[in-house]
Amino acid sequence: MAVRNGKQYKASLDDGRVVWLGEGKVDVATDPGLAGSIDGMAGYFDWQLDYADECLVDDPEKPGEKMNVSLMLPKSKEDLMIRHRGLERLARYSNGMLGRTPDYVNVVLSGHTARADIWAQGKPEGYERLRNFHREVIEGDLSMTHTIVHANIDKGAPPLAGMNSDLTLRIVGRNENGVIVRGGKVLATLGPLADEIYVYSSAPIPTGAEDYALIFSIPVNTKGVIQICRDHYGVNASVADAPFSSRFDEQDAFVIFDDVEVPYERLFCEGDLNVYNILNQGVSPGNTLQQTAIRAMVKLEFAYDLCSSIAKVTNSLNAPDVAVQLGEIHAYLSLTRSAIIAAEERAHDWGAGAFFPHRDLSVLRCVMPGWMTRVNQIIRAIGSHNLLCTPSLALFENPEIGDMLRKYLPGSNGIAAEDRARIMRMAWDFAGSALGSRVELYEMFYLTSQSRARIGDHMTAQRDGEWGQVREFMQKSGILPG
Repeated sequence: MAVRNGKQYKASLDDGRVVWLGEGKVDVATDPGLAGSIDGMAGYFDWQLDYADECLVDDPEKPGEKMNVSLMLPKSKEDLMIRHRGLERLARYSNGMLGRTPDYVNVVLSGHTARADIWAQGKPEGYERLRNFHREVIEGDLSMTHTIVHANIDKGAPPLAGMNSDLTLRIVGRNENGVIVRGGKVLATLGPLADEIYVYSSAPIPTGAEDYALIFSIPVNTKGVIQICRDHYGVNASVADAPFSSRFDEQDAFVIFDDVEVPYERLFCEGDLNVYNILNQGVSPGNTLQQTAIRAMVKLEFAYDLCSSIAKVTNSLNAPDVAVQLGEIHAYLSLTRSAIIAAEERAHDWGAGAFFPHRDLSVLRCVMPGWMTRVNQIIRAIGSHNLLCTPSLALFENPEIGDMLRKYLPGSNGIAAEDRARIMRMAWDFAGSALGSRVELYEMFYLTSQSRARIGDHMTAQRDGEWGQVREFMQKSGILPG
């Protein structure tokens, strides 16, 4: 098996994974509350086959076989353009509302695999194991989640000090097969619906905390892996009534590793700070951000069209206040698209032949959380009370009330009442429903917090930039002696 379809994906969920949701443990494969989300993720795997020309590429190690485009190791600008087209097509499956489709962690893993020069600073067996795992993901077309944030419960203490030191994931033992790990990790989006949990570094850790410096991947059904889910925001409704909530709640989970054995063949980094502390910054700002920026671009395109559709329904497309807000969303879209184009145009070899977009693409981490929050505000403002007085589509088929709904709740300019309802319900599901609110919060912390992203960009600029313009100006103007 090199590329799965939706039916094959759904069959893989029946594996005994331990997932707690609501009032108890659930069987993910058969739980009726998760059925819509499982169908939605199965649709993703069918989508990659429906658009195989864009989403799949030749497997370089197995002639005649295909693999998901997100698993390629880009070696040139041409490779990046091929990957761009595939990632964009994959994002259009949910129009960006699924933030953790499998191509996200695929791109992360492929970026890690491409940076052989970073792994060369550690133990050689770690990189060899990683390459073997990358092949395993390709050949199984596996769906991965990641969980990379320390269980920092007490924010008044450092992440690995005080009570946090005992709660977050670390090595507690070893045997002839591998290491034993214990502790919690945040946040496994898609975790209950994934095949694998990939654990890697999100931020450097200090000397003396080597037991926390772990990079590994294990199946989600590994003994001792426990996933604790939030409330499920998927709803049992038609796609017309709830186009996102009916299919696209990917779930989020806090992961507890209860004395889990990680086999050595799946252990890529164990306490090696030379690898652990630099891997993420050597991959994420250019490589991973290509996937996330493309998803954001697709979502902003959809949001602009959605808001324009609302305005057409209410005949306010050219009203000055509405036009200002539509122009604001379009500005966010144009800036995002331009940042992607510029970063891909300035792509270069980051090391060991890994060809990634320019790291300036990471600036989107500093602004996108605010933009996505603002988009939802605009949707609610333009939709206004219309979002709160829209009946279900099924009521239009009711002979007692259907004709009355068509009379009193049509759209403007001849737009049918049913079409008005479809647009308004979609807008509410995007920005106002339980799932819409979850997605908004998710966007706020999608790639670390906005504050941390800004601090990181500032520190990088101070380290790498040449900032002598002020002194040069003062010298040339005679303000300072030459």
